[in-house]
Amino acid sequence: MAGTTPPAMALAHLPTTRKQDPMRTALRAAVCAAATVTVLAAFGPPPASAAALPYQDPALPVAQRVTDLLARMTLDDKIGQMTQAERGVISPAQLTQYRVGSVLSGGGSGPAQNTPAAWADMVDNYQRGALATPLGIPMIYGIDAVHGNNNVAGSTIFPHNIGLGATRDPALAQRIGRATAEEVTGAGQDWTFAPCLCVARNDRWGRTYESFGEQPEIATAMTTVVDGLQGTALNGPASVLATAKHYLGDGGTTGGTDQGNTQLSEAELRAVHLPPFTAAVRRGVGSVMISFSSWNGAKLHGSKYLITDLLKGELGFTGFTVSDWAAIDQLDGQPGFTQAEVVTAVNAGLDMLMVPVDWQLFLGYLRAAVQAGQIPMARIDDANRRILTKKFELGLFEHPYADRTYASTIGSAAHRALAREAVRKSQVLLKNAGGVLPLAKSGGKLFVAGKSADDLGNQSGGWTLTWQGASGNTVPGTSILQGIRTAVGSNATVTYQRDGTGIDSSYRAAIAVVGETPYAEGEGDRPGSMSLDATDLATLSRLRASGVPVIVVLVSGRPLDVAAELPNWNALVAAWLPGSEGAGVADVLFGDYAPTGKLPVTWMQSAGQQPINDGDGKTPLFPYGFGLTYAGTPADTTAPSVPGAPVAAAVTATGLTLSWSAATDTGGSGLAGYDVYRDGTLIGSPTAASYAVTGLSPATRYEFSVAARDAAGNRSARSAALAVTTAAGDTSTGGSCRVSYSTNDWSTGFTGTVALTNTGTAAVPTWSLQWSYTAGQQVTQAWSARVTQAGAAVTATGETWSPGLAAGATVTFGFNASRGSTNPRPAAFVLNGVTCATA
Repeated sequence: MAGTTPPAMALAHLPTTRKQDPMRTALRAAVCAAATVTVLAAFGPPPASAAALPYQDPALPVAQRVTDLLARMTLDDKIGQMTQAERGVISPAQLTQYRVGSVLSGGGSGPAQNTPAAWADMVDNYQRGALATPLGIPMIYGIDAVHGNNNVAGSTIFPHNIGLGATRDPALAQRIGRATAEEVTGAGQDWTFAPCLCVARNDRWGRTYESFGEQPEIATAMTTVVDGLQGTALNGPASVLATAKHYLGDGGTTGGTDQGNTQLSEAELRAVHLPPFTAAVRRGVGSVMISFSSWNGAKLHGSKYLITDLLKGELGFTGFTVSDWAAIDQLDGQPGFTQAEVVTAVNAGLDMLMVPVDWQLFLGYLRAAVQAGQIPMARIDDANRRILTKKFELGLFEHPYADRTYASTIGSAAHRALAREAVRKSQVLLKNAGGVLPLAKSGGKLFVAGKSADDLGNQSGGWTLTWQGASGNTVPGTSILQGIRTAVGSNATVTYQRDGTGIDSSYRAAIAVVGETPYAEGEGDRPGSMSLDATDLATLSRLRASGVPVIVVLVSGRPLDVAAELPNWNALVAAWLPGSEGAGVADVLFGDYAPTGKLPVTWMQSAGQQPINDGDGKTPLFPYGFGLTYAGTPADTTAPSVPGAPVAAAVTATGLTLSWSAATDTGGSGLAGYDVYRDGTLIGSPTAASYAVTGLSPATRYEFSVAARDAAGNRSARSAALAVTTAAGDTSTGGSCRVSYSTNDWSTGFTGTVALTNTGTAAVPTWSLQWSYTAGQQVTQAWSARVTQAGAAVTATGETWSPGLAAGATVTFGFNASRGSTNPRPAAFVLNGVTCATA
């Protein structure tokens, strides 16, 4: 998310004349008044009769429940579901009145008492407001839990993504996602605006630390965090909705300017910035946030091609899209937003609009646009179907209130131990002259200096309790200084002086912890110097003058311009933004664990080289992927052995199971898993030596091969290929598509729900599904697809903004129809000439 100034500040800084719209003026007054409304303690339950309604029956399929609920919703219900307001400017009573479907907390916006219980109480109060609406549709509460549940005091603060990228450990990312989900659940929230899958191509960008690295392969591998956040099922214990953001290309803007313009060909955009989102969609990510930025001058929030055609159509994304913070304000380049901007964004494919302050104005504009025919009702229904589907899948209709049993996980010892593990694995040793590291724990004296040595706020960076973060010990945890002192105990003397004064030659080493202070987004853009500040340079100068070895620990969200100073340092460790568990840095400094981190970005010789990326021909200070160990040689660069050729079992028309002889790791970092390739394309990354392949086509020849990878990111050569042909299958039961068909009948008609899945291996650019009725049924109305009927023959096709169907993707649509005394099921469903399997 972007620009999340706390609501009181946001209101204070709103322009006084925002396009001088009378409707805006009136609604603005109402919004400002709403900010002072006291949160209500409770609301009445939905009508008792609602218990008998199909959409409230958890035994029914989600698609059927959504169809039933949609048929009962008014236009006000539907536009409310598409609206997200900031908690500071909406009350639970207004949630009931306006039927708003989502509330969020901007950075630093929360209950007056920042405790898990207070958060859960606040969220539950909003939920009571939502459940008091006529249909009792629960709201969903969103927050930016981007490195742990960084909104809640006492939570575990994990390293920011750039540090996780240095670990090259997807399994670790998944475990962190799971821990974060537990801490989010414990505070009552349902939805996090994470992970950030941007590919940072210019270190001047203020969001570089939110990126896993400069190459798409790292972010793609780290999409395992989605699995951790969402769990094996969205309605499972401590599962929260994840958000892949920011779609698309925000890490590639010219000059590294936040919310800037990415000037790339479509081929480059797809090659560099799209792969992580493709991977997240395949993992079932529930929501995607659209980027503030532009692509070749066109704002992403207005791009129907990228949102609807590419994301929803080609990639087959079935979740819902959400705008960034007040992002529709920027579509026409003028302050505020107009009805025309609302029309542009919704027709482009935005399903939920984050309109934190002017949410009432948005409701008015959206209602007027629909009534004027500027936005088709089918687009409104599609957005609602996507949103409601995730609410049903999350189990919000059955369990709408906070699960407080997970409050004990917030800042738990187990989660802090996991964070410490992540910190030590993220450390990148860049210089170690004379083998000064690791340090001995006993004997002599150690001197520690630097503004970040004893500062948990600097360690944690932006997005920590507040949007921008802050220096100082703002969160509980262990500073790097505390970690050093604990490591040596009483076996050595540790002296700390922030500015380095008082050091002399009697110390055996000096540790300087220097770098950046917290920032977020555009506040962190660095168009000029990227060097250490004057305070850090003065501290380092004092240490060097003592003549003792100087070890620099760099706490920063990106590479800094240090080439001129590097000859004066004996060792350099990139610690990134490690979060609350600074003892993980000490673990590496004293050799309890060897450094295994590898640079996720190319380290510049000078700021003038920006942008600098692997393979661009520029000579870096340290190349992408560089990292030393204590032997002074690059950290484990030995690839695992090549695994055995795969063998196939349980071969059917649409799937098979592969297994192979396990590889061995000889480099010391440990075997992490395998990459499975089908016809040269990566299709999965299991940790064990087997993999179930699905979505194949009947009677088709495929080649499979396998490569091994270790924890340091090294990959073996691919194994010998296995050629296998799938079973012929029976086209009468389908081989490339599957249809689920259900009806909800009444005396003279019925509502039909169809879920069509492309079980083939290739996308269908334009789909057309045919079936026939034999008892005089007649389609009268449809949604989420175009359904026509000629005699007994019925044809359904994709909406104009989403005509295709990606491999493995499902489209669900519905319709109303009249009928006679019987309503027999169609005998067959045919997709583009191929008969589908039926469920």
